[in-house]
Amino acid sequence: MKTSGGTDAMKRRAGESAAETVDDGDVVGLGTGSTAAHAIRAIGERVDAGLDVRGVATSFASRELAIEREIPLVDLDEVTGPDSTGIDVAVDGADRVADGDLIKGGGGAHAREKLVDAAADRFVVVADPSKETAVLDRPVPVEVLPSGRGVVADAVREAGGEASLRRAERKDGPVVTDNGNLLLDCAFGEITDPGALAAGLADTPGVVEHGLFVGLADEIHVGTAEGVRVREV
Repeated sequence: MKTSGGTDAMKRRAGESAAETVDDGDVVGLGTGSTAAHAIRAIGERVDAGLDVRGVATSFASRELAIEREIPLVDLDEVTGPDSTGIDVAVDGADRVADGDLIKGGGGAHAREKLVDAAADRFVVVADPSKETAVLDRPVPVEVLPSGRGVVADAVREAGGEASLRRAERKDGPVVTDNGNLLLDCAFGEITDPGALAAGLADTPGVVEHGLFVGLADEIHVGTAEGVRVREV
């Protein structure tokens, strides 16, 4: 369930601003979505100009764009672990931003996005003003094991929400993630305690990962009609 709103120029400004936070020699998490794509293109331009970085893609789409822009790629397990360099900075978008907490997963890549974003020393969020809100209020994408769909939907109802299976737009049947799982979009109304809901979803058997990113963002770049607003979290 992708969100619309915000002009392409706003998204480009946010992406290009975040790309400037990448330093020579960094390992960079490459996010998924239209605003993150602008950041990947901008990083590619800097690579073409001589910047030395390695990227960790969060989805098939971000990997393909990085290859197109000739950004060297490494696998996540190559740069994480006790004897590795780690991820210096991750640049990724969001479907909603409220006081530094996020809802992600409109593109269905939030499981790998969370792995990469949480592993990074610094997580930079890129967004346009349409994604900002006082309280998180849109459905939370939840990736589930195919056999656990009913169990998770029941648990969501018990928690006061309503789960809907995400359907594919151009083919019959449901959306299948890069990991081979299904997606439930879970509506809870206004989420006044994102941390508690995140913990409850994480503890639900059958849930692979949910789209609440609580306490992970370090910096938010919001592209506007006039420029970019940068806020540290």
